Amino acid sequence: MIWKFIDTGFNSGKFNMDYEMELVRNFSGSPILRVYQWEPYCISLGANQDFNSIDQEKTFEDGFDIVKRPTGGRAILHAEELTYSVVYPISNEKSPKQIYREINLALKNGLINYNPLLGKIELEHTQPHFPSFYKDAKSTLCFAVSAMNELNYEGKKVAGSAQRKIGNIILQHGSILCGSLHKKIIDYLNLPTGKVEEIRNEIEQTTTELEAILNEKISYTKLSQALKTGFENHFNIKFEEEILTETTIQVN
Repeated sequence: MIWKFIDTGFNSGKFNMDYEMELVRNFSGSPILRVYQWEPYCISLGANQDFNSIDQEKTFEDGFDIVKRPTGGRAILHAEELTYSVVYPISNEKSPKQIYREINLALKNGLINYNPLLGKIELEHTQPHFPSFYKDAKSTLCFAVSAMNELNYEGKKVAGSAQRKIGNIILQHGSILCGSLHKKIIDYLNLPTGKVEEIRNEIEQTTTELEAILNEKISYTKLSQALKTGFENHFNIKFEEEILTETTIQVN
């Protein structure tokens, strides 16, 4: 099978989310793996999350962007990370849950390609009870808990993903944490009095990032190529690389 690989580089939150939907709307039948980053850094909210859950004035004052994702989940500060997305057709062969798991296995394969020390990464084997979780103040954070089949390193979440079914197409995207700036999300949440430090400690206990694991700066170019190879190996496919021009990256 031939897949398409697209690296759109650094773009605004609005561009990044609009481009996701353009890939879905213009889907031609070949699965797509896209990698990208954020400039300026951006807080994204889940499709059903209220903008009032974050301090919008402080966010903009500090030069960060705000955007809604087309998928669910909670707030994420997209900073020192590589973000991926996959657009994949639904068929009778694989359910959305199976696709979710396979994509995460391909990500794991890619991370091990980047550095064999990441071989300790495992898929989460349990599913939180989200109705109970969403009653907690920490539920405003996407990285406060690992969902089934997300990627953990020694019990700490290192990559989070969300999926949405749109017609007969799956859109799945997620953040691979490279540096620690994602933890500053705490500074922008509208949290109950007295909960800030508790939740700050919580995110320290529940997340980690590649730089902390490997004790070195991450090469995003090398990581992108490692993920590409990981998908090729896991799905037994070849990529056709999309060459981006001003026309091909235009979104409405």
